[in-house]
Amino acid sequence: MLKGNFLRGLGYLGEGFQLIRQPGLRLFVIIPVVLNVILFGLMFYYLAGLFSAMIATAMGWLPDWAWLQALEWLFWMLYGVVILLILAYGFVMLANLIGSPFYGYLAELTEKHLTGQEVGSDEGWLGLVKDTPRMLWREVQKIAYYLPRALVLLIVGIIPVVNLVAAVLWILFNSWMMALQYVDYPADNHKVSFGRLRKDLAASRLSALGFGLPVALAAMVPLLNLIVVPAAVCGAAAYWVRENDSNQQ
Repeated sequence: MLKGNFLRGLGYLGEGFQLIRQPGLRLFVIIPVVLNVILFGLMFYYLAGLFSAMIATAMGWLPDWAWLQALEWLFWMLYGVVILLILAYGFVMLANLIGSPFYGYLAELTEKHLTGQEVGSDEGWLGLVKDTPRMLWREVQKIAYYLPRALVLLIVGIIPVVNLVAAVLWILFNSWMMALQYVDYPADNHKVSFGRLRKDLAASRLSALGFGLPVALAAMVPLLNLIVVPAAVCGAAAYWVRENDSNQQ
């Protein structure tokens, strides 16, 4: 039976958007946003034409059956959603790989703002530099976790009829990955292993999916996806604080 609170999970991203306006957190929001603007501009320039090509390729996988061809519009929509989700998470992976040192420190500052307590050693910029290799390795672990599962879903997506559920599976998977992606920052600050984090999130999966769903949807929206990343980091810190308190009660 799934545990957690889906509605409570939905509220964490909204709290994250409120937190990024706090004076003590703004610097570590501005720097990643500037990096995201540059990255998004380059990706949009390259991927604008690629989207149509990917849709055409996906439609070419359909057998030449009359009833399937009559549903071409439905498959176009389903493939479009799947491809947008793939591109959105691809953007998030690259943005987080580049900005991971800032996001880890942003999660630390957010948790301090929420609890009034220091998280780990208070080394400031020096600690940020020292922790960079570990944070980058965590990003690599998340990518390694994502890719084989995404490949399985891609294979499911090319099987006629079965692929009708592919879009739903992708939404659920991306929601889970977004929760895993961002709650990993406060978890890493507390030296919680990636494997342990997966078990902890699975123990309250409804809360995790509730947090990850709006993040996944916002990551698909141009311009909004530029600021959703730091907001999701702050929301993940709030998730860490609130859900840990809830589990201890």
